[in-house]
Amino acid sequence: MAPSRSFTWSRRIFLTLLTGFVLIPVYVMISSSLKPLADVTGKFRWLPSGLTIRPYIDIWSTVPLARYFVNSLIVAGAATVCSVVIAVFAAYAVSRYEFRGKRVFTVTVLSTQMFPGILFLLPLFLLYVNIGNATGIALFGSRGGLILTYLTFSLPFSIWMLIGYFDSVPRDLDEAALVDGCGPLGALLRIVVPAAIPGIVAVAVYAFMTAWGEVLFASVMTNDTTRTLAVGLQGYSTLNNVYWNQIMAASLVVSVPVVAGFLLLQRYLVAGLTAGAVK
Repeated sequence: MAPSRSFTWSRRIFLTLLTGFVLIPVYVMISSSLKPLADVTGKFRWLPSGLTIRPYIDIWSTVPLARYFVNSLIVAGAATVCSVVIAVFAAYAVSRYEFRGKRVFTVTVLSTQMFPGILFLLPLFLLYVNIGNATGIALFGSRGGLILTYLTFSLPFSIWMLIGYFDSVPRDLDEAALVDGCGPLGALLRIVVPAAIPGIVAVAVYAFMTAWGEVLFASVMTNDTTRTLAVGLQGYSTLNNVYWNQIMAASLVVSVPVVAGFLLLQRYLVAGLTAGAVK
């Protein structure tokens, strides 16, 4: 039965309002990034009186944005790779094998998501400082320490998600690979991993986005040399002025890798979050 006219118009109005709610902030950000600072700090106008690309040039000199960009790429990329690799092996072991403490392990992994991140800030800070004093390994203020910090958040969710996805891959595929001469590792890498690409991509996107936009731990665990983009954007706000047009321009530049990656991997991401397909 076709929907009624009132329902159709109600849906159109709701979707129009929702689209405006989403797109208006984006328009304000883009238009503000193309205005001179005096126009941004003055009376707001929906249509700019003049456009300039100067903010997109100045963002690289006002703060060392390129260095922050490299730090974020290294930290987010390394955290993503480590999270995916470890989660694949851990989830495969839980999905395919029975061992003592299996239920305790899965419950523990899932229960870590109940605690707020700020609860771990002071313990990790003290742990990194004490390790540095005892061994000379500089975890505090280093990229390596920040990568380990992000693994504590992304890895449990990655393992839990991949366990469910590997469970959807038929065990007959593993058995067929073993019959053909593959070992357990070969069955994982040649059969299970290719069949679970959507779930692995979803985990990778989650881990990358978690590390890319994190502010709390990055503001405490880094210094001027290892600072990431999420914290570095604060540099456009000084005691004397706030460069709103450069903040908007830098925010757009920072969001490009995440948006581009999401658009490229959207098909795999949707499939992975809906438990994937069975091959």
